[in-house]
Formats: sequence, C-alpha cells, structure tokens
Amino acid sequence: MSHEWRNVLLEPSATILEALDIINKEALRVALVVDKNHSLVGVVTDGDIRRGLLSGINLSDAIEKVMNTAPTVAPLGTSREALAELMESKGILSIPLLRDSQVVGLETLQGALGKPRCENPVFIMAGGFGTRLRPLTDNCPKPMLKVGNKPILETVIRSFIKAGFCNFYISTHYMPEQIHQHFGDGSDLGVKISYVHEEEPLGTGGALGLLPEDLPQDLPLIMINGDVLTKVDFLRLLSFHVENDADATMCVREYDYQIPYGVINGEGSKITSMVEKPIQRFFVNAGVYVVSPRVIQSVKKNQKIDMPTLLEKHMEERQKVLMFPIHEYWLDIGRMDDFNRAQMDILSLGLE
Repeated sequence: MSHEWRNVLLEPSATILEALDIINKEALRVALVVDKNHSLVGVVTDGDIRRGLLSGINLSDAIEKVMNTAPTVAPLGTSREALAELMESKGILSIPLLRDSQVVGLETLQGALGKPRCENPVFIMAGGFGTRLRPLTDNCPKPMLKVGNKPILETVIRSFIKAGFCNFYISTHYMPEQIHQHFGDGSDLGVKISYVHEEEPLGTGGALGLLPEDLPQDLPLIMINGDVLTKVDFLRLLSFHVENDADATMCVREYDYQIPYGVINGEGSKITSMVEKPIQRFFVNAGVYVVSPRVIQSVKKNQKIDMPTLLEKHMEERQKVLMFPIHEYWLDIGRMDDFNRAQMDILSLGLE
C-alpha cells in the first residue's frame, strides 16, 4: 500500500486545477475527493480530466464535473493478489482502500505487481540542425545540449526508463557521432539502443521507413521529438491508444491566444456583437505520438513525409487517429528562451 496516499486527498470544493496539481506532483496518478469525515466522495484520474478538457470544461470548474462518483474500491485488508486481479479486470491503476466508508489507504497496480517492464519500442527523433539555437548548435547537435548536468536526449531516455521502457531507437542526421559516443548500445543505462541514420532529412514521419523489419509486429511504438521535455504518463498514453484500437495517437497541448483588439461582428453595416480582446483556445501538436505497426509499415524506405501528412492519410482510411491532451509539464526546446527556461525548470521537475 502506498504511504503517500494522504497527499492526494481533496475536499469537494476543490477545482479541477487543484486536482491537476496533485496528480502532477504525486506519483500516484489519482486524486481522492473526501468529505470532512474522510468518507470517499469521488475519484479523479488524469483520464477524467483529459476527457473533461476535450468536452470544453475549464480548469477553474469544480472537481465534481469530472470526478467518478462510483469508483472501484476495496476493504482494507484485501490481499495484494486480489487487488491486482481486480485492477487488471477493471483496467484501472489504483484502488482506494476503505474501512466502512472512510478512506484509509490506496493500492496501485504497480505496487501490487512490482515495476512493469514495457517492451514497446521508443523512437526518438534526434536528427535536427537546431538552427534557432545557434551558436550553441554549431558544434553540438541540439539533443546533446546540456540541460542541468545531462544532455536533453539523456533526460528524455531516462524518463522512459523510469516508466519501464527498455527498447530504444534513435534517428540521427546532424553530427550523429556525438550521440553514438555518448549512448553507445545503451548498456550503461541498462537498456537497448539502436540507431537509424537519415542521409538527408526525411521529415518528421519519414524516419519511420528506416526502422528495421524485426520490430515487434503486434506492439505500437511511441515516437517523440528529441528536444521535448515532458512528464506525461507514457504508460497511460499507451493504454489509451491500445484501448481505443487507434492507428495513431497524437499528444496535444492546449494553447491560448489572446487577440489584442476588440473583435466586432456584424451583419452588413449593423454591429451585432462586440468582444474585447477575446481569448481563443486551440489544441496544438506536442511532438509525442503512439504509432501502430500498420502506420509504420505504410512508410517506404527514404520516403519524405511529415507526421501530419502521414496521419491525414490514415485518417482518410480508417478514422482511427486520436488525440491525447497533455496537462502535465511539457516544453519544446526550440528557441533560446525555451532553452533558458529548461535550465530553471529541470531543478524542480524531478527529471534530473
């Protein structure tokens, strides 16, 4: 049983943003809503929040709008084997433990089974020139620039290792020898690392055509840009993809843009409404994907194609391309101010 379960308790008056803060800070991936007597009122997971974001709910809304008011629970004293079996049958990652109706503990699937080992391949795009970070990238590929005391690429790989992944492929183009020399075959990190090299840039999707034919035929692959730092739950992302029988899943990030003027709507010369400096919200590509074998196999060797074009092609075929909102920390280190921000963020993120 987790000893940190008291850290994930919330009152019913809490907001979705407060629940997010708890889920992102703690490793338990859940928030428990309790009343003054510690009786369980509801459970909130990051999946509940993602579904709420997709349906237009705001982070300032009350937690009751997204919480599950009839969660799976178990009495204190239930064996770990029985709890693991119940969680696997229900497809959930944790179970509140109750005495009468009061919360007295929380068991997680990982805690009941031990640390999982995930065989799904991880494909990291590390071939870019990093032109917007010159002169830092004149003699160093962008993924090898240090954030804190490690290269960006090592931090990305270690975040996957922490989640249980062990099978990595890295796509290189610009100064590949520095990446090879630092990581080798991955044995120093306790994982397997293989490389594919783009003789010329093939676009964000083209490198898929260079992957070896002996990739697992039944396992989807996680694909990520080598300059993205994130605390997204990779196992939850993978489960979402598999459960929905997706061809591809794109991680998306909510992006707000405030129009700096008053917006006027009208019919002919008649003003019908006025909105002062409205905020428009969009979902933008976060540079993290899950890709099923059928999509990988559709990319020919040395074919130039970007990921949006590749995904649009499969959308036309099966309508099985989904999006997965990221509410966790995410930073694309594309510009100098992003790089400087990463140097400050890394100290407080637990990614070091």
